[in-house]
Amino acid sequence: MRVQARTKYLPISAQKLRLVIDQVRGMHAHEASVVLQHMPQKGAALARKTLESAIANAEENFELNRQDLIIHTAVVDEGPSLKRVKAGARGRYKPRVKRTSHLTIVLEEREV
Repeated sequence: MRVQARTKYLPISAQKLRLVIDQVRGMHAHEASVVLQHMPQKGAALARKTLESAIANAEENFELNRQDLIIHTAVVDEGPSLKRVKAGARGRYKPRVKRTSHLTIVLEEREV
């Protein structure tokens, strides 16, 4: 059985979040949560929150055991970019692009 959690419009670029997700893809869900907790990156906290949501979905909705879950798929997609402007010297402007991303984590029950 596959269970998923999706978080949209995360305030981090997809490139930075993929670096974090690549570290935990394929791991046991409980083990990945511990690894994400000790990572210093901003994306680790965001990914851990989504992972905990997927684990909670599995436990509450499908009565699966936390120890039997593995990360089947973890996908980071680009979200919309917010285009902003910062004032520059001599009346110029400096464009800023604030990127967002969408994170989808799919858990699967491990066959024993």
